[in-house]
Amino acid sequence: MSDTQPVLHTASDNAEAPLVDPFQRAITYLRVSVTDRCDFRCVYCMSEDMTFLPKSEVLSLEELDRLCSSFVDLGVRKLRLTGGEPLVRRNIMWLIERLSRHLDSGQLEELTLTTNASQLTRYADQLAACGVKRLNVSLDTLNPDKFKAITRWGKYDKVMEGLQAAKRAGISIKINTVALKNVNDDEIDNLVSWCGDEGFDLTFIEVMPMGDIGGEDRLDQYYPLSQLRQDLSRNWTLEESQHKTGGPARYAHCKETGGRIGFITPLTHNFCESCNRVRLTCTGTLYMCLGQEDAADLRTPLRESDDDALVKQTIREAITRKPKGHDFIIDRDNQQGVSSRHMSVTGG
Repeated sequence: MSDTQPVLHTASDNAEAPLVDPFQRAITYLRVSVTDRCDFRCVYCMSEDMTFLPKSEVLSLEELDRLCSSFVDLGVRKLRLTGGEPLVRRNIMWLIERLSRHLDSGQLEELTLTTNASQLTRYADQLAACGVKRLNVSLDTLNPDKFKAITRWGKYDKVMEGLQAAKRAGISIKINTVALKNVNDDEIDNLVSWCGDEGFDLTFIEVMPMGDIGGEDRLDQYYPLSQLRQDLSRNWTLEESQHKTGGPARYAHCKETGGRIGFITPLTHNFCESCNRVRLTCTGTLYMCLGQEDAADLRTPLRESDDDALVKQTIREAITRKPKGHDFIIDRDNQQGVSSRHMSVTGG
């Protein structure tokens, strides 16, 4: 089957027992990397001369629909499509339109994406029509020259136009900013102010030690969010918030802008105790933890049978191995971290 003519597949309507891991956490959130490809080459994510997966190893759109629908049958209530850059996948709107049926049925509470916004001028209206109400947009700087240096291939103006297209379509935006020492640490106040003016939420993320990124030194990039939050407090009043989106961010309300600021801290504060999510790669590999190597092959049972029973059985067995937490660390001896996978493969 090719991406040009996907075959329709109807998910089972049978009620399924929910997924619960060994630590009694219900698994209700699936992040799916629909492609390892991207039109950017961000310095903390990829090397510039990336070798991408052969097409035969990547799940077809119809296979992604089957897998996602199996997870929905098993109690997943939130589905996030990631990449690479999900919107560069050929015919990606077919998959999004198919998955939106689970919103219509009420089985799925939210269908959303993480994107770099480069394709939003093209797709924002279609995404809104499919029930996508919220997007996470990766943006690390408001300086066009610095943006070019960080993304290597990105076009700043195109991203800004994409953000405005999403706003016009009525889609809420949360900006995800990776905190990078000596790169964007002088811009954190500007980012807070700009997001407040635009009506965007903002989340800062500690750089994660995943994959060989082509000679970049993560220790030199590492800007702990404990320090970042202290730096923000010089100019902004941050009040603790109980707001949750299902992800790992902890939020504060910014009194001056009225907006929310989130903090994702895999290194300075382990966020694993309430983890309700698993990650599926575009090759059909299920990772129960972003920072662990244990994984389950879902592609083989998917391709061995048109019946989803074997797939669901494999998913259930995998969840019994979900660990309590990750082991991220960055120091002089661990600059590449515990995982050799690039973030673009796992989907963040």
